[in-house]
Amino acid sequence: MNAKVAMLILYLHIPGADSLKAKRSRLKPLLARLRREFNIAAAEIGYHDRWGEALLGCVVLSTEAGHAQRALQQVAAWVERHWQDVEVHGDKIEMLL
Repeated sequence: MNAKVAMLILYLHIPGADSLKAKRSRLKPLLARLRREFNIAAAEIGYHDRWGEALLGCVVLSTEAGHAQRALQQVAAWVERHWQDVEVHGDKIEMLL
């Protein structure tokens, strides 16, 4: 078997999040939507204690590295275009396997 695993890291700024509860209430629907729209694993992976920042990780499994990379590029572009509640300050795609 020749499975490829790719991970997208999104560095997000969350304007107006004045508490961890406010931050999480804005991230939870985004993570659920990413899982539903793109059939990926998605979670907050860093900056857990920072109110206005979040580090999200999205992972996809595919038989082709190119397909995995394109899928994650679409995720990053979708967040920037469709999720006005956050600002994407950076993204990075890594091939893990």
